Amino acid sequence: MPNIKPISDLRNYTAVVNEVSYGNRVYLTRNGHGSCAIIDMQELDELDKQKALNQLLLKLQEAEKSVIAEGTISADELEKELGVS
Repeated sequence: MPNIKPISDLRNYTAVVNEVSYGNRVYLTRNGHGSCAIIDMQELDELDKQKALNQLLLKLQEAEKSVIAEGTISADELEKELGVS
């Protein structure tokens, strides 16, 4: 069950922070609407890694589509195009 608290509970921030653990976020509301969340640092690091992995996979999919649509060139053709010989 989500741990939802009014942002005013941060007056006693130590008690709120003590409720945060891996997989147990604290959601803060302002005027009854979601405002922000407090999450465990290890969980945040894992979420950041997952986001980076998803972005990499998206770029790889784009590259694969480009190769299929446009084809590739040989190393010799690339050197010639770049003027490196």
